[in-house]
Amino acid sequence: MVIHYERWKNMSRTTEMVLGIVGGLFGFGAAFFALFVGAIDESINGSSELSALGTTAFIFSILAVAGGILVKFKPKLAGWLMLISAVGLVIAISLFGVIPAIFLIAAGLMGVIRKEDRVGQAA
Repeated sequence: MVIHYERWKNMSRTTEMVLGIVGGLFGFGAAFFALFVGAIDESINGSSELSALGTTAFIFSILAVAGGILVKFKPKLAGWLMLISAVGLVIAISLFGVIPAIFLIAAGLMGVIRKEDRVGQAA
């Protein structure tokens, strides 16, 4: 079975893209959950810092999805965006952001470390 390079050339960053977008979507879920818990805490206690942290996590989730989309065009930049958003999610909403951070760290490291294939260049 012969595998042609042209078919695989376009799919080279699909894993990073899927992991980044899934991590960003899970981050949205965690951010909305943190906003919900913050709203309940604010209605009971009168003020809550969790609402602001949920908003920050929402912004980092937008950054993660943008990194997942950008990975096909600028993989190094997208990898750094996903790593920054993973760390930001864990700092902002701690335990709520662990699962999205796992996806984003994997995608970010793959985007930063993985080398581009160079076809047609002499050795």
